Amino acid sequence: MKVQCIIVSILLLVSGISAVSAASMSGNTVTVTDSRDAAALVYVSGYEITPAVFYPGESGTVTVHVTNAANTSVSVSQPNLMDPHIKVTNSAAFATATSIGPGETIDYNFVITADGSDGTYFPLFTTSTTVYGAKAINSQIKVKIDSTDVRASIAVKPDTFALSTKDRVNVSVVNPRSADITNVLIVPEADGAIISPDESYVGTLKAGTSVQVPFAITPEKATGVTFHISYNNGDNKHTTDVVLPLTLGKNKQGAEIVVNNIESSTSGMTMTMKGDVTNNGLSDAKSVIVTVGSPATPVNPNPVYAIGNLEPDDFSSFEVTYTTQDKGAVPLIVEYKDVDGNVFTEKFSVSANSNSVSTGSAAISGATAGGPGGQPRSMIGGFGSGMNQLPITQIVIILVAIIALLIAWRKGLLKPLTDRFRKKREKDDDPGQEQ
Repeated sequence: MKVQCIIVSILLLVSGISAVSAASMSGNTVTVTDSRDAAALVYVSGYEITPAVFYPGESGTVTVHVTNAANTSVSVSQPNLMDPHIKVTNSAAFATATSIGPGETIDYNFVITADGSDGTYFPLFTTSTTVYGAKAINSQIKVKIDSTDVRASIAVKPDTFALSTKDRVNVSVVNPRSADITNVLIVPEADGAIISPDESYVGTLKAGTSVQVPFAITPEKATGVTFHISYNNGDNKHTTDVVLPLTLGKNKQGAEIVVNNIESSTSGMTMTMKGDVTNNGLSDAKSVIVTVGSPATPVNPNPVYAIGNLEPDDFSSFEVTYTTQDKGAVPLIVEYKDVDGNVFTEKFSVSANSNSVSTGSAAISGATAGGPGGQPRSMIGGFGSGMNQLPITQIVIILVAIIALLIAWRKGLLKPLTDRFRKKREKDDDPGQEQ
């Protein structure tokens, strides 16, 4: 019995040594002597899909890597990708068998069309070896289909656009898909507006991210701007548009010119107009100049008064001289520029007799002149013109000071001061008291 056990052990050891020898490793390959063992060492080592996520009905490629780990060549044939929702359009390219050398990898490039609806699919890749009795090589491939589209919108824009005035808008592009898109390009199109830049290239937009692209728009009329957004999903080009209406109106962020405290005087044939110009807006008024228009004629010494720049809530006085044969209202003209160099002209009708001001109209788009209801606003405590231009604030301060002095005097708070003043006066009147 012991002898039989020893013989069995020896046989098992010998067979194990033979198996190890038959399947010994040689570099990156496994040494085999049987063709079916070699066929069993052929496997799917990986795959790539482009695009990573398909739109329904979109075309792309699936590349499957097949590797031979045996130390001998193996021939494979009849590769296929099988799924009712994945259509292979280049099946004829795989009509012949392919030999895979020891340790080599070959690629099968399937051109497919994703015919399914939204969801994840697992088409089966299969190929066979030419070795009789060997099993087929199979592997599942993951393909995702998603109809979620890229979104575009206007993220930043003014409430209204002012004629011939540059404003900035931001076009937002959002990629809600689970894969990147590439070659994102935005091209604006408009009839009656100047837009800069002519186009903007974004490039790659990662999955689940967004980008805002700025454009400068100067409308020349009421029109609309269409932003054409194009991008690639794999090799498939897609487009979407977003339209921005250019509604013209007052520039709420611009300068707003107010003229008040007007005074007129005459010296011979020359008349002089003085007053204040205030910037009641939210942006700087640059290169501000003041003059008069027809029927008045500007004359020396101050035909045009240059104020310069007025920041928001800032004001400056002016003085212009002119002659006129008309005893009616005189057009007062205030011209200024914005930060982009656009020129605006505001006109105010000034009555030379009553020194009153009424709101005129802008020759070029700009802020509405004058205060609420067309009435000018005074910078210091008064509204309007004429008697209404009395310095009310200063008068109130003086009255309060007088009342405070009277109260102090009645309470005797001023007695020490008056006593000291009386003693000093008596001393000055009687020099003999000096020692």
